Amino acid sequence: MDFQPGDAVLSKAGRDKGKVFVILAVREPDYIALADGDLRKIENPKLKKVKHVRHTGIQLPSIVEMINAGERISNSAIRKALDIVRKNGVT
Repeated sequence: MDFQPGDAVLSKAGRDKGKVFVILAVREPDYIALADGDLRKIENPKLKKVKHVRHTGIQLPSIVEMINAGERISNSAIRKALDIVRKNGVT
């Protein structure tokens, strides 16, 4: 599956295993920049290999709109969007 900014992913490896993140950017072919708005803030995104995350199949429209419009994304907006994902039982 192709990873795009605004997609929700689940970490499969590392100390953040089992946490849900949103993709902020795709870096090179093998890395993605992730944030959860809580421990990993937008100011300091986690750079993670693609093979260490699982795609949830969920795209967060509010985050995608902000990225496409070039707006500043707040940590609270990321937390709010990811809460919806967590309530749907992705984790």
